[in-house]
Amino acid sequence: MADILLIHGSCHGAWCWDKLIPHLSAKGHTARAIDLPSHGDDKTAVEAVTLDHYARAIAENCKDHTTLVGHSMGGYAIAAAAERIPEQIAQLIYLCAYVPQNGMTLAQMRKKAPRQPLLPAVRMAPDGLSFTIDPEMAPDIFYHDCTQGDVEFALSRLCPQAVAPTNVSLADMSAVEKRPRCYIRCMDDRTIPPEFQVTMTQDWPAISVRQMNCGHSPFFSDPETLATHIDQAIRG
Repeated sequence: MADILLIHGSCHGAWCWDKLIPHLSAKGHTARAIDLPSHGDDKTAVEAVTLDHYARAIAENCKDHTTLVGHSMGGYAIAAAAERIPEQIAQLIYLCAYVPQNGMTLAQMRKKAPRQPLLPAVRMAPDGLSFTIDPEMAPDIFYHDCTQGDVEFALSRLCPQAVAPTNVSLADMSAVEKRPRCYIRCMDDRTIPPEFQVTMTQDWPAISVRQMNCGHSPFFSDPETLATHIDQAIRG
């Protein structure tokens, strides 16, 4: 079956996929997760991180026929990697993620949304090079439908997020857009408004769009259903 590389979003790490991987393995897939630079166990200084660092890290972990799953900010990261090595990418799966548009940064994409539910929780570092999420607000924004155990697990692992990767656009998406792709909308998302997820995929074929009635972190709240959607997207 498929080789799946799981890419986390802002402030997270490979740890967020721990509950999902066994469900994908049970369906016959090889599923792996990595820490992007400065996240999780990676020791890169957050102030030094760029979108190119993310793309390189992903590309270096891809095999000859890898399906990339990108969550939230990870949508930009997987697209940037696929731009480098399109021939190695079997499919791109965006999980309540930002879908890059030519010449538009993630920060610009975020501003296109009709609401900005994450903004009140953002705490910028004094140097302006990174931000964190207010731990008092994170549970309601990221994990409102998750168990208390999962919330505590996540809060203890959230890390600063570099700003630089969100300020770089992808100039040529032509190769990426030729790869098979799927979007999984999370219709009770309190981070990326569900209506904006609809807008980003409104011109996609119906077969390429799936929906879950969950919040921003289905890898915690409903990993079994999420694994089923990923499996079905891969099988076509």
